Amino acid sequence: MKALELPPLDEAHLSELDTLYRTTHEVRLRTRAQMVLLAAEQQLTAPAIAVIVRESTETVRRWLRRYQADGIAGLSDAYRGGAPAKVTATYQEQLLFVVRRRPRSLDLPYSLWTLQRLADYLAEVTGIRVEDETVRLHLKAAGIVLSRPQHTISSPDPEYLLKKTRLKRRVMD
Repeated sequence: MKALELPPLDEAHLSELDTLYRTTHEVRLRTRAQMVLLAAEQQLTAPAIAVIVRESTETVRRWLRRYQADGIAGLSDAYRGGAPAKVTATYQEQLLFVVRRRPRSLDLPYSLWTLQRLADYLAEVTGIRVEDETVRLHLKAAGIVLSRPQHTISSPDPEYLLKKTRLKRRVMD
């Protein structure tokens, strides 16, 4: 098999690859940029690069060919498709509207939201059924985190605090 040689790259391309290598948070993209840099700067062969980056020789050749054909954009993963998203923009708006309301104000028999209650309520309202984890992820993206309720004991009795303090003293003694 004929050795795959990368033609010498100009400073602009090398700089662009180096920036990608140093700044990306995607490990796969960083490794691919490293492959091209090793081939271009040090004129290493695909087998030598494969040993350094711990990939197969054929994988290195594939990414070097993709770089030659498409440039730096060729190093990114291709879109692989998947199921269409269930959650629509309307659903997200409704979710944020509902989570900011007390359940009792919506004539529901409970006073606190849970993820499962939100998912159930929105399934009734919007007709879109999603898992509670999906609800959590969309709330997190909006900066909202549901936490466990902090239960406090209180009483409408005006002397409640005085009685509570006395009770604590008796327990401590």
